[in-house]
Amino acid sequence: SFKRASARDIAFCFQMFALYPHMNVRQNIAFPLVSQRLPKAEIERRVNEAANTLRITGLLGSSVSGLSSGDRQRVALGRAIVRQPMAFLMDEPLGALDAEFREVMCHELRALHDRLQATTVVVTHDQTEAMSMADTIAIMNRGVIEQLGAPMEVYERPASVFVADFIGSPAMNFLPFEAALNKGAEAVQIGSARVAVPALRQDVPQSALLCGVRPEQVRFADNSALRAEVLGTEYLGISQIVTVTTALGATLRAKVDADSPVARGDHVGLCFDASAVSLFDQASGRALQTARDDSPAAAHPRASRTPAGARHG
Repeated sequence: SFKRASARDIAFCFQMFALYPHMNVRQNIAFPLVSQRLPKAEIERRVNEAANTLRITGLLGSSVSGLSSGDRQRVALGRAIVRQPMAFLMDEPLGALDAEFREVMCHELRALHDRLQATTVVVTHDQTEAMSMADTIAIMNRGVIEQLGAPMEVYERPASVFVADFIGSPAMNFLPFEAALNKGAEAVQIGSARVAVPALRQDVPQSALLCGVRPEQVRFADNSALRAEVLGTEYLGISQIVTVTTALGATLRAKVDADSPVARGDHVGLCFDASAVSLFDQASGRALQTARDDSPAAAHPRASRTPAGARHG
């Protein structure tokens, strides 16, 4: 049944925080509770709890006009969470925070959700935020839902090239090739190399295709027919990112152990974990159906082409 917006028990937190400049921080956070005419003791308890969660207890008596953008964002969050509503709608709620505190707040918002058990919809362009906070992610591209699923599903079984490229850091690697494939095929020919893939669950006419593999699934093997030259390495402590270019001109990134003996200019062979390979149609960008889709987790809706009124993120 229809309800006016004021009666829907939904709390909003916008990217462009709207605070009352004539009120201090405490009054801004308490405002929705004062409007509901809650007892003063309950208002005080909720405001202090929200301020403690957001680490702004020391700012409660401050004027909002003198706050940094990050502190203003936290006050706006406080005004939303203090209501303890049935649902939260948040548009880039962490956008104004510095990287270190953004990571902390990801965990705080997740803990808050678990405590309140309120439906929470968060819009973000940061895939790390989405992966760390969400039970379900809707990945959007120009107002169209590309895929809806759990974080592990969209990472391991992307429904499109857009999703595969958007989720993951570094993003998925793509090797272009052309082929006609029969249902049940378990290998594809890429240049002079025959690459093992999950069994096809559909026939594919002669088409331009993409073989997709995550950086952590790329391994070096001297006897592999898929050859590449090392362009450079990035040391990350317990691992390193190795950038290579194949004889066909494709650039790939491999995430390998930090002590892997590779250096710029080395010539290496590449191999992939066949069970982790994805295949895509280049023209449509959609994933081909393979044995990877046989698992129970793949029962999630893989993708939707239904327009929706929001941007990707």
